[in-house]
Amino acid sequence: MFTGLSAFPLSPLGRDGLDEAAFIRLMERLVSAEVDSICALGSTGNYAYLQADQRARITRLAVEHAQHIPVIVGVGALTTDAVLSYVEYAQAAGAKGLLLPPMSYQPLRDDEVFALYETVTRATDIPLCVYDNPTTTGFEFSDTLHAEIARLPNIGSIKIPGVPDDPTEAAARVERLRARIPAHVTVGVSGDAFAARGLNAGCDAWYSVIGGLFPEPALAITRAAQAGQSDTATRLCDALTPLWNLYKEHGGSLRVIASAAEQLGLAGPDCLPRPLQTLDKAGRRSLNDVMDTLGLR
Repeated sequence: MFTGLSAFPLSPLGRDGLDEAAFIRLMERLVSAEVDSICALGSTGNYAYLQADQRARITRLAVEHAQHIPVIVGVGALTTDAVLSYVEYAQAAGAKGLLLPPMSYQPLRDDEVFALYETVTRATDIPLCVYDNPTTTGFEFSDTLHAEIARLPNIGSIKIPGVPDDPTEAAARVERLRARIPAHVTVGVSGDAFAARGLNAGCDAWYSVIGGLFPEPALAITRAAQAGQSDTATRLCDALTPLWNLYKEHGGSLRVIASAAEQLGLAGPDCLPRPLQTLDKAGRRSLNDVMDTLGLR
């Protein structure tokens, strides 16, 4: 399950709360494309902004509409007790995997993060992906901490935030981590622009934002890397550089992908939770030009 392309869909909002019809449309695109797994309530799914009942509903909808594709559910929260409640619901709903970030307001110590994963992994039999995303959580894992957590029961994967640009350095970075964790724990790359570099460097999975809206180009990159066609994977990933540049311009992928979903009619206007906003008119014009150039529809 923690291999190949894991697609992270939006959790679109509407005037009356969750836009369930829009979320189902996004799920149908992913099922039709045959992604390897679907991760609901990751950062792209705005887990940190949603109420408990909204998160429960997204979890249920994801499992109900994923058909044969395994669903991973993000269970991050500020307190361990809240995390455990989300774990319990995900398990009852039929999720096949969990995604857990060390979410906090006060900066966390290494021992506190380890205790979080230790508590959660002993409370469930569902395999868990360690969500290493310092941009959103403010917490930076060391390889030592990754190794300690990876030896806990039910750890299935570690999601790392990109790799170095140089292929040799990228492979060395992945190998250093892999040498310290059990063989059954996969390593996945995140940060869409790093996809080909990470997969070519030996990562088992790509935890993908673009894959949650445009699964076909993401699958093409993934399948090329899996087939050992590193040059093809790199070429396909580099061809999407105009999109990656928009990510940088607008503070990350979320606003860009949400705006793209709106422009495609897959989500309604203002689909992000306030105070987050989708792109302004100038940003949308740039996005539309990029989508036309890259054939993203």
